[in-house]
Amino acid sequence: MDRLRLRIQLLMTLLANAYFGFLSTGTIYLGRLKGICFPGLNCYSCPAALWACPLGSLQGFASEIRVYGLSRPGFYVLGTLLLYGLLLGRFVCGWLCPFGLFQELLWRLPGRKFILPRALAYGKYLTLIFFVFILPALVVDRFGYGQVWFCKYICPAGTIEAGIPHVLWKSEIRQMIGLLFLNKFVIAVIITVGAIFFFRPFCRTLCPLGAIYGLIQRYGLVRLRWQKKDCLSCNLCQQICPLGLKIPEELDSPECIRCLRCLSACPTKTIYLEGPFIHPKAPVQPKR
Repeated sequence: MDRLRLRIQLLMTLLANAYFGFLSTGTIYLGRLKGICFPGLNCYSCPAALWACPLGSLQGFASEIRVYGLSRPGFYVLGTLLLYGLLLGRFVCGWLCPFGLFQELLWRLPGRKFILPRALAYGKYLTLIFFVFILPALVVDRFGYGQVWFCKYICPAGTIEAGIPHVLWKSEIRQMIGLLFLNKFVIAVIITVGAIFFFRPFCRTLCPLGAIYGLIQRYGLVRLRWQKKDCLSCNLCQQICPLGLKIPEELDSPECIRCLRCLSACPTKTIYLEGPFIHPKAPVQPKR
């Protein structure tokens, strides 16, 4: 399962960043695909990005709400996120997100590993509320426009995928480096180093997109289930969970990224996926 997931993560990262025309044009892609939100976190301004970032689009909607109100683009962004959440939930985080893959590859580096305190998980909800909704909507200029606060001041994906490449690529941008870039660079370094020692630290503590999908996935069409009567209580599912969740009690919790390692590890297959067009296998009877 891990190998399959890695292949899909690599494929989706390539799909999200398949524009190589920037090598000849020196500009980012602005074609029709940029009007479609990619499910995972992938910066709009990345030189190779083909799609829009859902978080950037959501902040753009909030930052212009005083000027345009509940506009059609705003409903499109909200509807797209709701659709992704209902269909996939945090499968997006575990299987489709390029920045999630970046952190997991760092996690694979040898060294001592640690578990993040559970209380830090609330950070992503605070980031969602304040930096994605409240600040862009309330802190506005004299024309009524706000800023994309999360993208501008926090997002490490934007710094790594777009900020650093543009600084290295264009001398005129290097001359404009100031405290804002240095602030984001420090955040990106902390997340990058932290990912070596902690499993997906950004996803677990700061990512507003993960917060959105986590809140929706309990009501989604595809869910992880557990048959208690066939469980051996071997705790293999809990031991293999990279997030340190209490499995099976926390299956499909907002923190579960649906990596499916618990499903693969279960000797009797009492953990299974349930949803449209998914037919769970019968539990495997343990040998006596």
